Amino acid sequence: MSDIKKIKKEYLEELNKELSLDKVNQIKTELFGKNGLISNEFKKLGALAPQERKQFASDLNFIKEELQENISKKFKELEIKEINEKLKNEKVDITLPERSFEQGKIHPVSQVIDEISSIFSEIGFSVEEGPDVENEYNNFTALNTPENHPARDMHDTFYLDDKKELLLRTHTSPVQVRTMLKGNPPFKIIAPGRTYRSDSDQTHAPMFHQVEGLHIDKDINMGNLKGCLNYFIKEFFEVDKIKMRFRPSHFPFTEPSAEVDIGYELRDGKIVIGEGDKWLEVLGCGMVHPNVLKNVNINPEKYQGYAFGIGIDRLGMLKYGINDLRAFFETDYRWLNHFGFDPLDVPSNYRGLSR
Repeated sequence: MSDIKKIKKEYLEELNKELSLDKVNQIKTELFGKNGLISNEFKKLGALAPQERKQFASDLNFIKEELQENISKKFKELEIKEINEKLKNEKVDITLPERSFEQGKIHPVSQVIDEISSIFSEIGFSVEEGPDVENEYNNFTALNTPENHPARDMHDTFYLDDKKELLLRTHTSPVQVRTMLKGNPPFKIIAPGRTYRSDSDQTHAPMFHQVEGLHIDKDINMGNLKGCLNYFIKEFFEVDKIKMRFRPSHFPFTEPSAEVDIGYELRDGKIVIGEGDKWLEVLGCGMVHPNVLKNVNINPEKYQGYAFGIGIDRLGMLKYGINDLRAFFETDYRWLNHFGFDPLDVPSNYRGLSR
């Protein structure tokens, strides 16, 4: 805790000084960039003991918000100072018509990724990332995918060389492989990011977004998996209770495997999650296959775990009433203006946790 308090004290003192716009932007990057000081502190959550994790996350969020608020104030001060200097030095023709401007919006995909990361961080998951260009071993072999499995077919996979050794990752599961190879259990991570498959229609796109989850420890079972997913679905869709069922399925990297369905009903032409007698498939999951653990040098007799994969774009479509996946990537400002989120007026359940 002393580390984050030291970061807070040092940067609050820096922000009280006379700074240029470039310097304030530099401070923002140092704190909240991909490898920023605060961003790296969030990645430590998964390594903490459960009794320490909740308090650490709460303190870290508080410090993050305070630093962001001070940075925003500094930007505002510099903006006002720049305006005042222009008023002194420039003559303005007040008879000219007002200039038009367009206000930006947060894309639904970015919004949903932030919501998902925030929810899982509250129950001890840390966020891991990996490259979009993967090798065949991490994407298929390490995940127990047989040589003749349909997923390896060129009709589904974008290979980048003739030997089929490099490809655009078809899921974010390779991040799980990379994480387990570079560390020792326990692991409790999520891996959101872009994925690629040769498919395109109203509900599929050649590039889409997934979040994979992984929890490896001693004595982990399907009950832990069900509890985790039940909590996430209720928090994400903002409902007090949820009807959920596990339907047997098959994935090479989990055994047993299941598809997860949630109950819903149609009301006034809209999908209402958590009620009704209809079922909607939302994700796949299962217990990590022993062969996967062996491939990353983990003893399956000592450690077990579960994994799950969720389509980020699909969740966004369900929650925010978007009926065509292709619109996510068409860069139509009118669409974004309608479905996007005002940075200053985010949804009530937004927790403000940055990746």
